This record gives sequence, structure tokens and C-alpha cells, in this order.
Amino acid sequence: MTTTPIVSYNLISSVTSCLKRYCKASGRACRSEYWYWQLALVILGIIIAIIEVSMGYVDSSSPVGKLIDLALFLPGLNVFIRRMHDIGRSGWNFFWAFLPIIGWIILLVYCCKPSSEANQYGEGPDAPAA
Repeated sequence: MTTTPIVSYNLISSVTSCLKRYCKASGRACRSEYWYWQLALVILGIIIAIIEVSMGYVDSSSPVGKLIDLALFLPGLNVFIRRMHDIGRSGWNFFWAFLPIIGWIILLVYCCKPSSEANQYGEGPDAPAA
């Protein structure tokens, strides 16, 4: 029985890896890469909200915020797909998100699962992109 190599990310390496692999849906993403990416999005969202409010955009409709959201959509989608690959599931599981509450719970459980052994998507989670 082979063991899955432990791959660990920090906040900076996760963001760097996701941005470098923004169009790469193949391969695998470990839990730390996925959750640090999500943390970075939350931090960035708070910073953007503070800037927007200070500029007078109270309804979060600033063009800069919308452009940043658009620019980060594809890297976020691809890290999610790679996370699904890491647990042996297809990226098509993304469509659970369209089922309110139940779908979100299913996706949360999937994203919290530990990495699986080698599967059809690769040997183990990809190492941080250099």
C-alpha cells in the first residue's frame, strides 16, 4: 500500500499556485491549497469592501471590485476542480452549488475530506508551483 505524500501550502504559496495554474483543471489540489485560497479571497474581499465604502460605494458596485471578482473566478473554479480530483471526484460536482443549502453542504463535506490515494487524476496532490 502506497501512502499519499503530504503536501502542505501556506497562504502565499497557495495564492501563487492558484494564480499560476489559473487555467489548469487537471491534477490535484490538497486541502491546504484549497482552503488557503478561500481564506485569501475572504481577506481580499474585506479589503476591497473597506476601500469601496471609503470611496462612497455602499452597495459594493465598484467597477474595480467587479473586475477583481471576474479575474479571480477562473483560478477559484480550477482549484475547486483540482480539489474534487484530489478526493477522487469529478469536477462536475461543481453543479451541486446550484442546489441551495443541501448542495452547499455536500460541497463543504467534499472539500473537507482528506486526500485520497492515487486515483485516475494522479498520484497525489500537486506540489506548490515554483
